Amino acid sequence: MGVYFNLGTLLRFSITIHKLIFFIFYMRQDIKQKITSRLKVIEGQVCGLQKMVDQEKYCVDIITQISAVEKSLSSVGNLMLENHLVTHVIHQIKHEKGDQAVTEILKIYKLAQRK
Repeated sequence: MGVYFNLGTLLRFSITIHKLIFFIFYMRQDIKQKITSRLKVIEGQVCGLQKMVDQEKYCVDIITQISAVEKSLSSVGNLMLENHLVTHVIHQIKHEKGDQAVTEILKIYKLAQRK
């Protein structure tokens, strides 16, 4: 009896671990702090939304608060994009992986178009 591994599974696992390690070491700390701060604000906003719904507040007020949460989440997305561009994409370009960098930028652009 032996233990057998599917090569595809091992490769996917290896790539996943590589991406995780790359992410950990290449997230700029100033951006991480801004994101963490904004996520705490968003957490408070969402808790406030829940209270508003529980208390059956005026619908327009709830919708206004939802809009504020969406804008806050969008700002977090912008910070993540900034981090990705100044770390991962620059890394790819420096290591002659320009095609991969362009592919990622286009993927992000397409995601942004869905909004």
